[in-house]
Amino acid sequence: MTIKTKSLSSALLNKIQTKKATIGVIGLGYVGLPFAVEIVQRGFHVLGFDKNQEKIALLQNGESYIADISKEKIQQLLAHHQFEATYDFSKLSFVDVVIICVPTPTTVDGTPNISYIEDAANDIGQYIKANALVILESTTYPGTTEEIVQPILQKHGFVIGQDLFLAYSPERVDPGNSNFSVSNTPKVVGGVTSACLEVSKAFYETVIHTNVCTVTSPKVAEMEKLLENTFRQINIALVNELSQICYKMNIDIWEVIDAASTKPYGFMPFTPGPGVGGHCIPVDPKYLLWAGQQHGISASLIEAADKINDSMPNFVVERLEHYLRTQNIKLSQAKIVVIGVTYKPDINDSRESPALRVIQQLLDSQCALQIIDPFIQTFPIEQSLFNTVPLTEEIIQNADAVLILTNHSKIDYSLIDQQASLIFDTRNTHFLFKNKNYYKL
Repeated sequence: MTIKTKSLSSALLNKIQTKKATIGVIGLGYVGLPFAVEIVQRGFHVLGFDKNQEKIALLQNGESYIADISKEKIQQLLAHHQFEATYDFSKLSFVDVVIICVPTPTTVDGTPNISYIEDAANDIGQYIKANALVILESTTYPGTTEEIVQPILQKHGFVIGQDLFLAYSPERVDPGNSNFSVSNTPKVVGGVTSACLEVSKAFYETVIHTNVCTVTSPKVAEMEKLLENTFRQINIALVNELSQICYKMNIDIWEVIDAASTKPYGFMPFTPGPGVGGHCIPVDPKYLLWAGQQHGISASLIEAADKINDSMPNFVVERLEHYLRTQNIKLSQAKIVVIGVTYKPDINDSRESPALRVIQQLLDSQCALQIIDPFIQTFPIEQSLFNTVPLTEEIIQNADAVLILTNHSKIDYSLIDQQASLIFDTRNTHFLFKNKNYYKL
């Protein structure tokens, strides 16, 4: 590290550690907004950037669109002038540290779409001042930070590790998790150079209350995140496949999982469900598949897990159809109440939710549907928008079956137990159902 580089990094470190640095967060979604709020609560001034003007307008008016962040919290930050939401990216010129938290979807064929990252890097390169820190947090394939972001910033005249510092640190946000948040979940960070690593590690140590694990390169940190979610995808696929086998063998998969969980080592319980959802588990392994293909490696285990999880919505509908037949009711003539649209309980995020695929199959079967979800008012199915309805005794009484796809805590399960003709519970809801026609996945 040259004397000039050391001087620049020391000056930035001092601004961070004395909390005089202005922090920018690009992408105010389920990752960026909670992190921006956390940084403000650590005593920093934060500028939040997003190109979605509707989101910016809501935040500027003290509203929140994320269940984990209350509107009261947004209003408090605005009142103290600690947080500003904007779509004016020229304000990046006021920022000392910028965190990229933009979406990283895949195309229909599974190819990574990193256009949002490229756009963010170009905006940063155009407006950021020298002696700033840039950290990419969006989940992506190994090599993105150094092969995509770094050249874009260099194109704007910066020398990485000298007058601009660049690192990768994967987000670990788990919406709806009350035990682990941004503040107490350990961070992993890899810098392009030793100076980049030093500055980025100091930043995270200042804004969170837990360990910061450093790795030797951004590629290691990028791969680490893919391992996390692919690990989950494969284990969920295993237990989903076992649930299908257990059904054919008349074995309760949930009892099997409970029994296996008594082993104090070598086993980690995963649970079956109607599929996998959210932006991480259905999407991130595809980045790893694609990366493997670029190096001539076929990740057959990941592909198999993907197929198993994708088969679960169809398995759920087939099971429901079977249970209805025991009541002499055809699926095409049935009145079905679906509980839950979101991909996990107690959040308002329906991205990639397996419930959407189950609902689509039920609509295709021509049955009558009513959808109940206390966290979602409308949701899209293909090109149409559907409305949810409140849970009432009359709705449950008139239904031929209640299908539980998401186990929200705000549902009156005792009412369902008492009034439903038939219950098919894909989530082993933690309620002691006594209904004689109660079935678990």
